[in-house]
Amino acid sequence: MARTADLARTATRGSQAAGASPVVVPVAARVSLPRGRHRPVLWVVGVALLAAGTLSVVWLVDYLGHTVPVVVAARDIPAGTAITEADLAIAQVAAAPGVATIPAVHRDALVGRMASGDVPAGAVLAQRQFTEFGPPAAGQVLVPLSLPVSRVPLEPLRAGDRVLVVDTPPADADPPTALPGSIAAEIEHVGRPDVNGVVVIDVSVAAGDGPALAARSATGRIALVLQPRARAAG
Repeated sequence: MARTADLARTATRGSQAAGASPVVVPVAARVSLPRGRHRPVLWVVGVALLAAGTLSVVWLVDYLGHTVPVVVAARDIPAGTAITEADLAIAQVAAAPGVATIPAVHRDALVGRMASGDVPAGAVLAQRQFTEFGPPAAGQVLVPLSLPVSRVPLEPLRAGDRVLVVDTPPADADPPTALPGSIAAEIEHVGRPDVNGVVVIDVSVAAGDGPALAARSATGRIALVLQPRARAAG
C-alpha cells in the first residue's frame, strides 16, 4: 500500500510541475478473503454416522455369531402327513427377532401331529404348520386308494386338490360306450411310490360314498382325474 501511495504522489507532483491539473492514478483495492470457517454441525453429523455404522457392524457380528438349535424338516413333508421322527432334524440357525421357530427340546412333541400344509426339506418349522386334528371332517370319511403311477396324473397332486375317482374297465375289455361311474373326492395325503410304482393316496369323500369307493379301490379298476384348481387372486 505504501508503494502505491508513493507512486500516486509522484504522479501528482509530476503533473503539477508541468502546470497541468493533478492526475489521480486509480489503484485497484485489495480484498482480503476471510479465512475458512469451521462448520461444527457437519463434524457432529459425521461423527454420529461413524458411530452408527460401528454399532451396526458390532450388532451384525454378534447376531451372526449367536445361533440356537431349532427343529427343521429333514425331508419334504406333504400336507396331511402324520409326523414321525424321520421327518424332523435339528439345525443351528441365527433366528432374527420375531421369527417363529420350534426349539430343539420340543422336537418330540411334534411326533404324531399333522402337517397342515406342504413343508419343503430344510425349512425351519413353526407351530402354525401343524395341527392336532387331521381329516376327515364331519360328514366325510377317509378312503385310501392304492394306484399304479400310470393311473395318476403326472402333475404332482397335493392336499386340497379335487379329483374324480373314475371306474375303469378290465384290462382286456373294450372301452365303455356309456359314461363311466365316478365319485368326487378331495386329496388329503399323497404317499411316496414304492419299488413297484404303486402310490397310496388318502382321499376324503361324503360318508355315503365311502363304502362304494373302498370296494372299487379294492378291485384296482379306478383312475384319478384332476379337476381345475382355484386360481390365486391377483
